[in-house]
Amino acid sequence: QVQLVESGGGLVQAGDSLRLSCAASGRTISSNAMGWFRRAPGKEREFVATIDWTSGVTYYSDSVKGRFTIAKDNAKNTVYLQMNSLKPEDTAVYYCAATRYGSRRLMSGEYDYWGQGTQVTVSS
Repeated sequence: QVQLVESGGGLVQAGDSLRLSCAASGRTISSNAMGWFRRAPGKEREFVATIDWTSGVTYYSDSVKGRFTIAKDNAKNTVYLQMNSLKPEDTAVYYCAATRYGSRRLMSGEYDYWGQGTQVTVSS
């Protein structure tokens, strides 16, 4: 089992920045990559970004490319999502997830473990 705990959400204004953290514990060796997803009110959960624990290869959705950066700290078993130039449409609950597969996994069904989510609200 892998336990994931997100933190760092909050209420910000458009144009502001926010950094989310996801701390992994438990049998983390079973996880090869981490991802961030989000679910906006009334919408399906969507892929945001992913990073491979070993290679550091990253991949982003088109909607956040150039504004968001996913990073990792292997020593702390922690993944971060730096969000810059936030827009009201970025408002959502953000979830981190762990997958046994490699990087560039865009589908939520490919992830084995999920955190509880953290709310990000961007006001205009």
